[in-house]
Formats: sequence, C-alpha cells, structure tokens
Amino acid sequence: MAGYLNTLRKDVMRWRTSGLIDEQTASAIVLDAETHHRGGFSFGSVLAILAATLVGAAILLLVAANWEAIPRLARVAMIFVVILAGYAGGALFMRRGQSAFAEGLWLIAAVAFGAGIALVGQMYHLSGDEADALLVWCGGTALAAAALRSGPLTAGAVLLAGAWMLYLTLESGRDIPLLYPLVAAGIWLVSIWTASIVARHLTLLSLMLFAGLAFIEFEALWIAILLAAVSAAVFAFAAFLPATADRLSGMGGGLAVQGLLGFIAGMSIVQFDLYEGSYFLLVAIVVFAAIVAALLAEGRENRALRWLAYAGFIYQLGFVYTMLLGSMLGTSGFFLAAGLSLALLAWLIGRIEKRIAAERPRRAEEGA
Repeated sequence: MAGYLNTLRKDVMRWRTSGLIDEQTASAIVLDAETHHRGGFSFGSVLAILAATLVGAAILLLVAANWEAIPRLARVAMIFVVILAGYAGGALFMRRGQSAFAEGLWLIAAVAFGAGIALVGQMYHLSGDEADALLVWCGGTALAAAALRSGPLTAGAVLLAGAWMLYLTLESGRDIPLLYPLVAAGIWLVSIWTASIVARHLTLLSLMLFAGLAFIEFEALWIAILLAAVSAAVFAFAAFLPATADRLSGMGGGLAVQGLLGFIAGMSIVQFDLYEGSYFLLVAIVVFAAIVAALLAEGRENRALRWLAYAGFIYQLGFVYTMLLGSMLGTSGFFLAAGLSLALLAWLIGRIEKRIAAERPRRAEEGA
C-alpha cells in the first residue's frame, strides 16, 4: 500500500503542476488516500507482530505446563492481568500513533484470552471440549477486533474459525460444521468494519476449504460444481463491474483473483471425481478455456491474476498428464497436445505483455 501512496503523490504533484487540479484539491486527495489506506506492514510492524506471536506462544506453553507450583487463583489473575494489560497498553500505543506495537499487544491479549479458556477448563474440569474452546476463542477475538477496529485481530479470528472447522472435521471425528459459512459471514462483516483486506482473503480461502471438506464428507459432486459456479460468478462480477465489486468488497482486483482460484479448485475436484469417465477431457477443456478467458478479460490490469492464470494453466497440464498417462490417449499424443497448448499460452502471454508495455507510455503522455 505504501507503493500505491507514493505513486499517487507523484501523480497528484504532476496534475498540480500541469494545472489539472488546484493545491487544495491536491492536498485533499492525498489526505483522503492516507486516511483510508493505512500503510502496509513495515519492517518494524512485522517484527512487532512476530514478537507478539512468540510471547503468545510462551503464554500457551506456560498454561500447558499446568503451573502446579502457582495457586489456582493466582494463575487466573495472571491471565486476566495479561489480557487487561495487552488491550489497555495497545490502546495507549494506538493513541500515540504506534500502531505496530498496539497491534502486537492486542494479539498477546487475544492469545492470553485463549490460554485463559484452556486454563480455567483445565483447573476446574469444566465440561466441553477443544472445539468449543476454539469457537469461544474465535468469538472473543472477533469481538475484540470489532471493538478495537484491529485488522490483525480480525485475521486471527478467521484463522481460529478455520482451526475450529478443521478440528471438528479431522480430529474430533464429528461431522463438518455446516454453520461455518454463517461464522465466516459474521467475520466478513467484522472485516468490513476493521478494513482488513487480509481477513477477507483468508475468509474466502477458508470457504474454499470448507467446500473441499464438505465434498470429502458427503461425496456429493454438486458441492464442487457449486463452488466453481459461485467462484465464476464472483470473477465475472469483479471483472465486469469492478467499481461496484470494489465498493462492496473493498478487495479491488483481489476479488477476481479469488474468483479464479475458487473456480480452479472446484473444477479440479470435478476432474478428480470424473477422471475415469468420458467427461474428463471435456471438463479439462472447459477449465483451459476459462483460464484463458480470465486472462484476456482481467489479466491486462491485474498482475496477480496473470500469474495465477499462468500457474493454473501449467497446473492443469500437469493434472491432465497425470490422469491420462497410459490411457488410450497415449503419451506421445498428450505431449503433442501439451506442446501446442504451451505454445498457445506463450503466444497469449507475449501478446498481453506487449499490450501492457505499449499502453504505459501512451497513458503517461495522456496524463502529462
């Protein structure tokens, strides 16, 4: 985001010099951008987050060690002191403009909250299991994120929700939580309030994981088809109504990337399920065509989507090769088709990159 702000400042200065805008408008544009696009992770903020993670891990390890030498009430009091000091100290640092340290302290407080849940249940043998504790921890972290408008806490809530889903599905032997989309929707609303783009990306990724786990559990192909169809609709929405999509999601070109990724994931499940049937090649052709269409529709302005499309195309080639190797298609025939496909991809990439390179000078001249 810092790169965006630097570029915007240069553009505003050029517009001001050329007389396109006045000084007051130039200052207002820069101020609005700085207000709504808080700087991304600096090196200091990264270190602060890592430090908070290590301190949080230390707290969890202390709880796991049972603290047998410390009285029960003292242990609970220590946890509450850490929680209170973390949230209050973070608020103090935030008021002073030191957001990295504030977010770090809030993360420590959130981890201490989870440790407190485990400690109380451990000491007093309360009913419930780890899944219930994870869900309560997630809810508490989401509430703290909403109250403090903290992006990292919102992302932490998404990760805890995902851990809750995985624990129920893979560890506890129970069914996948069908209410997870509602949990994800609630955290999405929190992410809008906290302006956390990272949390929204993580939420969409977790929903893709939910669809994959649901397919494994119910063995219902319609789940994968629904994932691919919804993802394709999301991509179309982001590609053809970008202003509306960005206003509703705040993700910019990232929403199109997520749409393409979800489509590839859903169709890959369909391909895997149909690899012995006559429809496998037809599905593969649809996926190849969709990737190329996405590349042509959105790839010129969206570098991340271009790289995802390239990777998806190569992945599909490898997937098809693995499934059809030794079948009646024949190895030599596949290599011929793969070579022609790669040649087509190289040609498309070259054309797109040349168009992008050719339009940059023209846009610069128009701006000047």
